[in-house]
Amino acid sequence: MSARQSDGSAGDANYGTIGKRYSDYRQPEPRIAAFIHEALGDARTVLNVGAGAGSYEPTDRAVTAVEPSASMRAQRPAHLSVAIDAVAENLPFPDKHFDAAMGTFTIHQWPDLKAGLREMRRVTRGPVAILTCDPDEVQAFWLNDYAPDVLSTEARRYPSMAAIRAGFGTEIDIRAVPIPLDCRDGFNEAYYGRPEMLLEDGARLSCSAWSFVTPDVAAGYIERLRTEIADGSWDRKYGALRRRPNFQGSLYLVVSKG
Repeated sequence: MSARQSDGSAGDANYGTIGKRYSDYRQPEPRIAAFIHEALGDARTVLNVGAGAGSYEPTDRAVTAVEPSASMRAQRPAHLSVAIDAVAENLPFPDKHFDAAMGTFTIHQWPDLKAGLREMRRVTRGPVAILTCDPDEVQAFWLNDYAPDVLSTEARRYPSMAAIRAGFGTEIDIRAVPIPLDCRDGFNEAYYGRPEMLLEDGARLSCSAWSFVTPDVAAGYIERLRTEIADGSWDRKYGALRRRPNFQGSLYLVVSKG
């Protein structure tokens, strides 16, 4: 069983503190959702582990959501099912109970990756789809020039593809997921061509890696970014990204077919 934060969060980030406006900035991006829903195939029953506020849950299937953070469960919209308070490493379901399972931006939070993935595989008959980032590619993003401790934290937290494969105990299909310029889901790379968004406190708080640097350090990072946006330095270095319709960063969909 995972250690829990004050609001019930089971992971290394306290969503009772950082998750209060999460759903304002982390809306599901339809073009990313299409990758996930395609991977789920024709499954009628779907388990969503680390479901958070419900991003990417299909609405045309029977979804069971698992989320240990009370603050995140409270942000789930009324049209979605009420999430079960449980953790990935100890799923309260019998073997092969679901047609498919999913998890988005969650496995880097789990204290025991192998146990969580094995549990997902245990309770699922068909595909298990995990949206995550490749730690080997995280620090290639321009934000690393401004907030190196934030991206080094992300790189340390995300498990390698080899670790995910070992956790499932099956072969996995690794699919690159392009990020659109107007991406509605506000993770760090979603702002690849909109750096001004990262000047907003809410946008940064919705990316949990920012919570691992002190406020003073974060303030210094943001002040430099603000200055370079204002004086044109950012655009001289990276301005072409403002016109790029898609960006291939570190985002991948990993699918275990069972």
